[in-house]
Amino acid sequence: MVRIEEYLKRGVINLDKPPGPTSHEVSAWIRKIFNLNKVGHGGTLDPQATGVLPILLEDATKITPFLLSSNKEYVCLMKLHKKVSQKKLLKAFSRFEGIIYQKPPLKSAVKRITRKRRIYKLVLLEIEDKDVLFKVKCESGVYIRVLCHDIGKFLNVGASMYELRRTLSEPFVESDSVTMHDLVDSYFLWKECDEEKYLREKILPIEDALKHIPKIYIKDSTVDAICHGADLAAPGIVDDGITNDISAGDLIVLYTKKEEAVALAISKRDIKRDVSYTKGIIADTKRVIMQPDTYPKCWKKAGVAEW
Repeated sequence: MVRIEEYLKRGVINLDKPPGPTSHEVSAWIRKIFNLNKVGHGGTLDPQATGVLPILLEDATKITPFLLSSNKEYVCLMKLHKKVSQKKLLKAFSRFEGIIYQKPPLKSAVKRITRKRRIYKLVLLEIEDKDVLFKVKCESGVYIRVLCHDIGKFLNVGASMYELRRTLSEPFVESDSVTMHDLVDSYFLWKECDEEKYLREKILPIEDALKHIPKIYIKDSTVDAICHGADLAAPGIVDDGITNDISAGDLIVLYTKKEEAVALAISKRDIKRDVSYTKGIIADTKRVIMQPDTYPKCWKKAGVAEW
């Protein structure tokens, strides 16, 4: 078993963010409490919003950009400025499913230019007077506050976001999240009582944050070359190491046979699960996760991992 100190340095937390602090403040609190050098998060939530906030510890921060781009799901309480019928509301929801165009809100940290985003599903959960409870699944970068405003504008009554809770930030779900209180308690049980069991239950391995991404298993003799930034060539893949059909340009994770994440890469070509590849570059390495020299060096050709 990996020592808890090392485990923390590649750890991920599926945190249930409380209302009040910013996502950055939550990350800073955890960095201070855990006495770590680097802590990040996988997707900003407004201060008053709650729910799933992936927290990345030390080396796990390497995958932050890839978590930021994952799909999200929210439950939102929207307040209409005037009452409308359920029929009109459902028509509006149907209008906003699919491709939409949004401009970030005034208080946003990003440049206010119109962006194209996708809403996968809008589901009406409950309507009472001018209060509307709905669930939305969307790609990263959708502003729910702006979505509420635009729905109100479409209905010609006006609307605003009142409460927001994130229930999914792929691959993390609300039902598996942990509270700050439980996280801090488990940390002090380890520090004060030398009981690390509960902390291990709260801190997930980095591989759990990548389980929704297609994977390719590589040979032990290939691992260190990848860790030094080499691209993946076909001979570096283990037999039956391709687990999914993959399209050119897809994000993939390279794994050891022990289920250790080595690197994130972009597929160079269409790959079929039931086809054995013997030559050519399979994927460009984009972000190395594993530390170099974790596996022995067994490569010779610069820039390409194929041994």
